[in-house]
Amino acid sequence: MVVEQINNEVVIRLPSYVHFEALQRMIDLISLKEANARSVATQEDIDQLAKDVKKGWWEKQGSRYLK
Repeated sequence: MVVEQINNEVVIRLPSYVHFEALQRMIDLISLKEANARSVATQEDIDQLAKDVKKGWWEKQGSRYLK
């Protein structure tokens, strides 16, 4: 494995036998952490968003589960 910083990017070179799915999960985690680092949302904002999403899901899907 080789890690380089070129201009404003970090380049990681890995051998081709690296397990692709595991690598994709690591990239997804790094992307999530990068997005979180730039976020200005408060915990209250996040809690409200979660509540709204759950409410919207139940309004659309709830009848499929409650018969």
